[in-house]
Amino acid sequence: MAPPDSHPPRPAPSPLRVAVLGCGVVGTQVVRLLAEQADDLAARVGAPLELVGVAVRNVHAPRDSIVDRGLLTDDAEDLVTRADIVVELMGGVEPARGLLLRAIEHGASVVTANKALLAQDGPTLYRAADAAGVDVYYEAAVAGAIPIVRPMRESLTGDKVRRVLGIVNGTTNYVLDRMAADGLDLEDAVKEAQGLGYAEADPTADVEGYDAAAKAAILASLAFHTRVHLDDVYREGITSVTAADVAWAERTGHAVKLLAIAEATDDGVSVRVHPALVPLGHPLAGVRGAYNAVFVEAEAAGELMFYGRGAGGAPTASAVLGDVVSAARHRVLGGKSPEESTYADLPVLPHASALTRYQVRLVVDDRPGVLAQVASTFAGQGVSIESVRQVPEGDRSDVDTESETLPGRTAPGGSAELLITTHVAPEAALASTTRAARDLAPVREVTSVLRVEGV
Repeated sequence: MAPPDSHPPRPAPSPLRVAVLGCGVVGTQVVRLLAEQADDLAARVGAPLELVGVAVRNVHAPRDSIVDRGLLTDDAEDLVTRADIVVELMGGVEPARGLLLRAIEHGASVVTANKALLAQDGPTLYRAADAAGVDVYYEAAVAGAIPIVRPMRESLTGDKVRRVLGIVNGTTNYVLDRMAADGLDLEDAVKEAQGLGYAEADPTADVEGYDAAAKAAILASLAFHTRVHLDDVYREGITSVTAADVAWAERTGHAVKLLAIAEATDDGVSVRVHPALVPLGHPLAGVRGAYNAVFVEAEAAGELMFYGRGAGGAPTASAVLGDVVSAARHRVLGGKSPEESTYADLPVLPHASALTRYQVRLVVDDRPGVLAQVASTFAGQGVSIESVRQVPEGDRSDVDTESETLPGRTAPGGSAELLITTHVAPEAALASTTRAARDLAPVREVTSVLRVEGV
């Protein structure tokens, strides 16, 4: 007879069926990790994870040998009905949205890295998942392997987030870093990034800020418990940033970064993406290469920095698998991911009301009274000047003596370059100030306008 305190062995748990939609760089790495870490994943979940299919456009295309060709299918509609967890790595809004909704309808939890879909129509997925009692996880949609969605969604829900500053696009950070390190112009730096696989053949989504804007919408929605749509995000890319801008930034103690910025004010929420000058003492200024970082300012926690690889197959797959484990544990043990939190319902403010600082570079006639005239124009628009730096033509005392030329430093014919840094003011006032400066007779050219953030 068995001892009275013994228990009969538990039956082996049934495997949880996992379907993967898309088998590109990230999808291939997810398939690899599911196979190589099968025992560990089963121990963490409490049940085996069984890959039941991988949906692709072309089942005959060459694939990494880790992918079992017997699992490939071009019938994604059928595949999602046969899974407990569906991992979407296709990208784009459709057919991804329709497939995920079909999966949810059939009782599957979903894991996605699709920032575009979440920024444009995340609430549709959230509502469907809530109604069906299943999970939606999306850690990999923002900043690759960096754990930022879960901290914003769960860890900081007891705090009040004031501002989020993020370098969330590795391609643009690499390009700007190369411009700063070796004086490359934008076009050459982008070509180098393409050669290394950091940038697509068509880099528009990266260099024009579309990718970062989608991530900014997701971060803002989480940070401020308010639905922020992609269309709510003001966007500027880095295509107007020049080698001269980057050189001047270094001389004035800054680095040029493409920032995703979300901040709460007394009036609502401001969300924007644009190039900005970041003081070299700020943690974001030191983010190099294709790395990402998100800097969070919260009322109680203070300043928090999340840093790491923001893209790439293996790093992104790591975030995906973390979500798969969470969703799978809920299937085994019960529980559910946090629901969408929109209780605050704050207004999303127009970009014109955003508060920022400008650094403006102008080429002006080098004669008495010009500076006073420029300062008067700024004051007339309600913009206060913090500092002015003037470099007369031919004066090399303010130039790195190892450099024979500095792009944009001087202009011919009795001119000087002014570098004006403003105090904080509304975007609308700053923009009108630069327009007014262009109309001044002694102003030959406004060569650069960059915002200053992280101060």
